[in-house]
Formats: sequence, structure tokens, C-alpha cells
Amino acid sequence: MYQHITLVGSLGRDPELRYTPAGQPVTDLSVATKEVWKDQAGEKQDRTTWWKVSVWGKQAENCNQFLTKGSRVLVEGTLRGDESGNPRTYQKKDGTTGSSFEMTAKEVRFLSAKNGSDDGGGAAAPAATKVGVAMDDLPF
Repeated sequence: MYQHITLVGSLGRDPELRYTPAGQPVTDLSVATKEVWKDQAGEKQDRTTWWKVSVWGKQAENCNQFLTKGSRVLVEGTLRGDESGNPRTYQKKDGTTGSSFEMTAKEVRFLSAKNGSDDGGGAAAPAATKVGVAMDDLPF
């Protein structure tokens, strides 16, 4: 069996770097993806989906160093579910039930520099993070 997911979105908050007891770096990202469409009446509609992304190893340290809230990223990896393979569910502070989509990143590509510009790299990010995606082609 094979599973692969690709997201293109923006960070909703600054990356959060931590280390496992064994010293392995892991960075948690909150990535928003946006879907835009026109309804039957021709009105523009949109839906934002939030993803919890875990990035491991040297890539985790790079994400923490070069990304900030609002940075655009392309993330490739695998979806993580609960014990049954479903989105994780939790109880919100207001008592209602929520769910989260979680993934483990295999690769994170930076689509904007740390200073927020959409140059796909620049002085703030390593040259290896540049990708051939025009920012006008992104759905947000």
C-alpha cells in the first residue's frame, strides 16, 4: 500500500521546534490550505482547512530557522490518523468536538522567504528551497 499527500498553504503561526528525549529535532507546523469555488448562484465560496504537520531531523531545524507565520510552503508526506485511521478528534474548550488533520512531512519546500516576500527563496532561505511554482498559480 502507498500513501502520499501534497499540501500548498501558509503557516498560521511560527514553527515550534522541540527535541525528543533522544535528541531528535521535531518542528510542528500549522498549515492552512484554502479551496475556492463558485456556487450555483455564481457567488465565490471558500473553505480553509488546517493541518498539523510534524517535520523531523535537520529539515525540522531548517523550518524553524527559515519559516515564520504567513510563510508559504509546499509539504509532501503521509497522513496520520487515530488508531482507526480517521482524523484525530478532541474536545474543544467550549465542549464541542473538533477534529484535526495531521501529517508527517517527508519534504518541505519554502515558497516564500522569511521576510514574507514571495521570491521563493532569497537571502533569508537556502537556495535549495526554490521551486518552480508561480505564486499567482496558488489558490490563495
